[in-house]
Amino acid sequence: MNLEDFSMASFDVVNELDLQELDNTVNLVRKEADQRYDFKGSGTEIELNKKDKVLKIVTSDDMKVQAIKEMLVKHASKRGIDSRVFEFSEPENTSKGQRKFEVKANEGLGKDNAKKIVKMIKEMKLKVNPSIMDDRVRVEGKKLDELQQIIQMLKTSSMDVPVQFVNMKN
Repeated sequence: MNLEDFSMASFDVVNELDLQELDNTVNLVRKEADQRYDFKGSGTEIELNKKDKVLKIVTSDDMKVQAIKEMLVKHASKRGIDSRVFEFSEPENTSKGQRKFEVKANEGLGKDNAKKIVKMIKEMKLKVNPSIMDDRVRVEGKKLDELQQIIQMLKTSSMDVPVQFVNMKN
């Protein structure tokens, strides 16, 4: 018997956010808001805290709040960021009579989604071993085509978070 007889193929299921693309998206939203006629004189401010992945947004009224949300989703999808990463807070009034709200860009699968992914994989009854490791799910199996079946199933499933597949090992 060779060592190769025991080799396992594997990959990780993750939800990772490209911080540079998020930054580019925020800059595009800022630029669009600066150029739009309906935003002239609205005092709209958009700040990105890169460390916490939180956008702080201040604008004049609820119509502009909605417009900014739509611009954010539109520009994010063009830059390869799934809109499911965004968690919008409810707009609040500021002392200056404006509206402020936050948008959190979530990263990671979370315990519930990781458990859901493992359950979905086990329901396929393939000879693979899914395991939760921190904020990712590692899937190991002997047959590459079984791993590819799992990737296809996860791509078409309706998850609360977007998933990517990394660390492919053969």
